[in-house]
Amino acid sequence: MIIGIGSDLIDIRRIEKTLDRFGERFVQRVFTDIERAKAERRVKPAATYAKRFAAKEACSKALGSGIRMGVAWREMGVVNLRSGQPTMQLSGGALERLHAMMPPGHRPSIHLTMTDDHPLAQAFVVIEALPA
Repeated sequence: MIIGIGSDLIDIRRIEKTLDRFGERFVQRVFTDIERAKAERRVKPAATYAKRFAAKEACSKALGSGIRMGVAWREMGVVNLRSGQPTMQLSGGALERLHAMMPPGHRPSIHLTMTDDHPLAQAFVVIEALPA
């Protein structure tokens, strides 16, 4: 059963400006080590950062918390499965929120899709409760 849905759309140019203005301070505050490594390997890191920023926003909406209620940016990270499929890895307050949403006898599954077409990046997150 679906227990959370979130989406976000962001202008990549906004992330480019933020990177120009705040640089490493912004990157360290918002992104995990895995996300930073992935973005910095790209020709256009701003687009990669923008998709991941949108994924974090979409995930926070699916969690029903936004970036508050004990959920922080770096507690939600985009990771890729061996197949290359993206998903979200949660920790700290975000993980606690996810577990609090789960009905008894269920386990969470987080589905993520991201895309970009300059100047926009978009992400959708669906949180599903599966029987344990």
